[in-house]
Amino acid sequence: MDSLYLGSHLPLNAPEYYLGTVKLALEWGENTFMFYTGAPQNTRRAPTSTLRIGEGRALLKENGIDETKIVVHAPYIINLGNKNNVDTYELAKSFLSQELKRVHDFGCKLLVLHPGSSVGAPEEFGLESIIEGLNEVLDNDSSDVTICLETMAGKGSELGRTFQQLATIINGVHKNERLGVCLDTCHINDYGYDVHDVDGVLDEFDKVIGLSRLKVIHVNDSKNPRASHKDRHDNLGYGTIGFDTLNAWVHNPRLNGIPKVLETPYVDNGGKEKVPPYKKEIEMLRDENFVESWREEL
Repeated sequence: MDSLYLGSHLPLNAPEYYLGTVKLALEWGENTFMFYTGAPQNTRRAPTSTLRIGEGRALLKENGIDETKIVVHAPYIINLGNKNNVDTYELAKSFLSQELKRVHDFGCKLLVLHPGSSVGAPEEFGLESIIEGLNEVLDNDSSDVTICLETMAGKGSELGRTFQQLATIINGVHKNERLGVCLDTCHINDYGYDVHDVDGVLDEFDKVIGLSRLKVIHVNDSKNPRASHKDRHDNLGYGTIGFDTLNAWVHNPRLNGIPKVLETPYVDNGGKEKVPPYKKEIEMLRDENFVESWREEL
């Protein structure tokens, strides 16, 4: 069986909803993908019973795609990082609890979560807030979904920017068998890790967290240099990381079987609408061959 799981961040749109998401993944040559169960910036959610999940799951099965490799991204508005912001904190816990149930309804097992921002409070307080929130959520959740804490670029007061911060969160959670990590290549570069030293980064990750916790890779080039703390994604081969390094991440044997998801930007080719790059980017990664000026030819 193919141990290279490659896909992209896909929409969940009416009228076909999940069935349409799966169809698009197949059209673009993907055997994994990531999606939101609703808009990432608000709490409005359609009932999962209306989202054509059964048809989408059937199409996955028909095409031999392992739905345990499909990834859901939690909405950005969840912030567990500052329990002094009472309304925001309570919303984050209740919304995360709801999202875990929705992920379970889709038959998916992986939920990527930005750990949170301390919003100016000390780092230790923020980490404590995240741990308390995750403990409350997981102590009251009966699903089998793994929450994958994402590595962050270090903008402002956001937490999860170092492997040690993630380890502190994981070690503080009672049911930490329910926690994993999503490593974003752009984010670790923009924080300050040497993304070009793939095995060196993986060695450090293994020492601090443990490679068994690494559940998802976000494959993104970066518009900014190392340690910029900016978090601006670029298309493969057009940023400061470069195709060769990203290809090395995708094909590293230590990462076999881990879903690798592109979140690169749509391309402006002069038309009315920007063009999705994922079919071409996935093709180049599978072939391990960078095509010069591919973006200009879309």
